[in-house]
This record gives sequence, structure tokens and C-alpha cells, in this order.
Amino acid sequence: MKETFKHVLPLLRRGLPRIGLGVFLLLICDALQLVVPKIIQWAVDGMGRPGFTQTNLLHGALLIISIVAAVVALKYFWRILLIGNTWGIERDLRAKYYAHLMRMGQNFYNERKTGDLMALATNDLTAVRMMFGFGFVAGADMIFQSIASLLFMGDISLRLTLLAIVPLPIMTVFIMVMGKKMHKRFREVQTAFADMSGEVQESISGIRVVKAFVQEENSVKSMARHAYTYVKSNIALVRLHATFHPFMILIISVSMGIVMVFGGRSVIRGDISIGGYVAFSSYLGLLAWPMIAIGWIVNMYQRGTASLKRLNEIFNIEPEIVDEDVDATITSIRGAVEVCNLEFRYRPETPVIFDGIDFSLQAGHTLAIVGRTGCGKSTLVNLLARVYNPPRDTFYIDGHDIYKIPLDVLRRYVVMVPQEIFLFGDTLAANIAFGMPQASREDIEKVAKMARVHDDIIDFEKGYDTIVGERGVTLSGGQKQRIAMARAFLMDPSVLVLDDSLSAVDTKTEKEILEQIVRVRQGKTTIMIAHRISSIQHADQTIVLENGKVIERGGHAELIASKGIYSYLWEKQQIEEKLKER
Repeated sequence: MKETFKHVLPLLRRGLPRIGLGVFLLLICDALQLVVPKIIQWAVDGMGRPGFTQTNLLHGALLIISIVAAVVALKYFWRILLIGNTWGIERDLRAKYYAHLMRMGQNFYNERKTGDLMALATNDLTAVRMMFGFGFVAGADMIFQSIASLLFMGDISLRLTLLAIVPLPIMTVFIMVMGKKMHKRFREVQTAFADMSGEVQESISGIRVVKAFVQEENSVKSMARHAYTYVKSNIALVRLHATFHPFMILIISVSMGIVMVFGGRSVIRGDISIGGYVAFSSYLGLLAWPMIAIGWIVNMYQRGTASLKRLNEIFNIEPEIVDEDVDATITSIRGAVEVCNLEFRYRPETPVIFDGIDFSLQAGHTLAIVGRTGCGKSTLVNLLARVYNPPRDTFYIDGHDIYKIPLDVLRRYVVMVPQEIFLFGDTLAANIAFGMPQASREDIEKVAKMARVHDDIIDFEKGYDTIVGERGVTLSGGQKQRIAMARAFLMDPSVLVLDDSLSAVDTKTEKEILEQIVRVRQGKTTIMIAHRISSIQHADQTIVLENGKVIERGGHAELIASKGIYSYLWEKQQIEEKLKER
């Protein structure tokens, strides 16, 4: 139990004053409601006494109206306090969940579906809010009202009270059995919702591919299957919930039948007054709500705890990429990089990617990385930026072990432009200034010109204020790459990593951008991965990866002369260029 609630308890403690005041008002509200049957008992019994007049009945009616008015006012305030507080808990829990996601490494996202993470941030958090909102209120209301009603009933007739609660043990067993089933089925509902959300997210994100391969019909069918599974699991849960309420009503009806038979006989015998019988029946009616509420509470509790357990599974995963034993005196990076005897694989069960790689790069120089597809070029630079954790004592920057460099310093001074460009559904200006939101429009336009995307942007009707589609879907591949280049230029990092970042740009524009890089990055480190040798022949040093090792290294002319893989790739691309010119 404690384990289930450990991440939400601190949020509850923060709102204890509001919760305490809300519960206090709730209990006053319930106490006032319990007075009404006593007034009715007094009025009914008074009708048979000498001297009891219509004025007495009027006073009783006015008192009941006053109590109900007070109850209405109190209900407003305790709902604001208790239900309003749960919205705050949901907000804080969502913020905590999102902050936790921001700390997770790439392996976490490689192993989890976006749809499941979205379901946790929506349906599951709503279920938690409902449990601490209406579930908590109904629980507090049920406990107080049940105990108080039973006490008042016992005061009228202890024997009749004991007879009225005879069916309750049956209800207890029923609740225990159904509660476990509800918990299991709600987890199934949430899993089905996550799968359906993932299907929708993938279909919309990949709509171009779906349409290009004429798979609209299959996509709709797949979505229909997920929707059917979601509905089926919900119906299974609804069946349980639908059984709960009728059974509660049946138990209440049995209790009322017992009261009618034995209570009526007590009235006939004169053991209790007619007013006492009416009040007893009223208290039994007040007791009916808590009995019905049990089903509602159990349902919300099982939903809420099932969702909390799903959230806890995420919260309990420790981030891989963390600051550990860092040197706080390191506040900047010059850009000298050294890799020593690097051996790496993503998981113990996956193949070796690097097997003893060594190279070094002086600060202010340019390194090119070449190799066949799948040789690990992108992985190498991902390790440099700690997208994945490299082995200890393998990466050094400015002579410091990479683990000694605080992550915020590393990410500020080592900026990557990856193969897969991601643009947000915001303005072009905001996408360029993503790493430096405080940048001026003048600075944004300056780097856009350097990336040779300024002319494209001003051709849009709203220029830099144009909203791009989700993931930049309204832009061409080349435009997205150049906007990403502008974003990196604006950061002006000590180490700029270009991971085949100009593959969708035409040769002429690529040449112009490379000339800008050479000009503006004098004295700063640049690491380039490219399939076109022409893009990297100006590099101070080039390494060639093959089978997890560096098999060639040197300058462009030196590698051409060596007649190895680099030379082969160069000659092949030269022939392809000549064929294109024909």
C-alpha cells in the first residue's frame, strides 16, 4: 500500500490544510443532514400530543429549510476545497511525470511506445484525480454518515438496527471479490487505451507513408481492431460495475423489507412511536447512500490504484544519463576530443559496435567520420554527447573524463544536428531559436542566411512567423535540414556535430553552407559525418570505420593515395557525379 502511494503522498501533504478544512465542512454538512430526521420524528410524534399546533409544524418546516440552505452552502465550499485540491494534485503529478520523462535516456524511449506514455499522462492521471477527489470525498462521507446513522438508529431501536444490518456481511464478501476483478480489468482497459493511442499517433505521424503506399484502408482496419479491443475491455469492466449497483440496491431493499416487517410490528406493539419509525426509516435512507457509494468508491479506488501502479513503474525507473561525481569547476568546453580503447554495445545481448577504437582531435580542428551504412558513425557521436552512456575512461574532452563534465555544460557546448530532423509545431523563428529563446530576430535571420534558408523563409506569406506543421511536415527535407543547421549555428557551440545533416540539400547549396562553416567556425571543433566525400574533404582529419574499428585515418589526399575504402568511396562518387552530368 505504502509503495503504491509513495509518489503521491508528498503532494497530498502539501494540500493538507485545504483537505482538513474541506473534510471539516463535509462533516458539518453531514451532521446537519442527520438532524432533519430528528425534527421529523419530533413533528410526527407531536401531532398526537395536546397543545401541538400548526405553528409548531411551521417552526419545524422553517428549521428544516434553514438546515438544507446551510447544507447547500457548505457543499459548495467543501467541493471547492476538496475537488479543487485534487486538480492541483493532478497538475503536480503530471509535472513530476513529465520532468521524469525529460531525465530519461534514449534507451528508455527505444523500449516504450509513445501511446503508452501518452495514456499515462491522460487517462491514468485522470483516474488518480478521481480517486483522490470524488473517491476520497465519498469515502469520508460514507464512513461518517454510516456510523452516525447507525448510532441514531440504535438510539431509536437497537434490536431493529441489528436486524437491518444482517445483510451487510454478504455485501462485504461481494465487495472483496469484485474489487480484485475490477483492478485487473481496469489495467486491461488502460493497456488497450495505450495501444489504441499508439496506433493513432503512429498513423498520423506517418500519414505520408500511409498514403504513399496506399495503406489507408489497412490503417483504418488496424485502428478498428484496437478500438474494438478497447471497447471490449471497457464493456467487461462496465459489466462488473453494472453488477455492483443493482446488488447494493438489492441489499438495501432487503434491509428496508426487514425494517418494514419488524419495525411495523414494533409500532403496533407500541415499542417505538410512529415518529421513531419514520425517523428510523429516514436514517436507513441516509444509510442507503453510503451503501450504494461503496460500489462507486471501490470502482474509483481500483481504477486509481491500478493507474498509480502503472505510473510507479515509470517513476521507479532510474535515469541512465545522470550527473555523477562531476567536477563543478568545469563550466565551459574548448573542444579537444580523445577516444581511448572504446568498446561498446547497446545491451549485453546485442552485437559489439566498437571494438577498441582510438583517435584524438585537437580543439579548433575538423574531424570527418566515414564508413559504410550501419558501421556506427551516428552511435559514436551519440556517445560523445552522452545520448547513450559510453564506458568509463573512454571519452575525454579537454583532458577531462566525459563523466566529470556536468551534463548541462556538455549539452550546451556540444551541439548535434542529427540525421532525423525534428521541428516543433511553432513558428519558423521559434524553431530556429529553440536552444536560445532569448535570441533577437536579427540574430535569427543572420544564422538563417548562414544556413542558406533565409530566402526560402521570406517566400512564405508570414515569413519567420509561419507556423510549421507537426514535425515540420509542411517543409521539404532540405528546408528542415537547413533550419536545423541555423538552430545549431545560433548556439555557436565549441563542438558542432553534423550527422549527415546536409544529405537532402543540393550540391550547390551544400557547398555554400560548408564554406560558411569553414569561415565562421575558425578555432572551433567540428565533427562531420557524411556519405558524400566532397562534403568532408576539407577536414583536418578523417577516420574510416569498419567492423567496429578505425581502419584508416588521415587527410583527404593521404587517404586517396592509400587506395582503401575511403579511396573506393571517393572514386565511386566521382563516377556517379559524372554520370549525372551527362
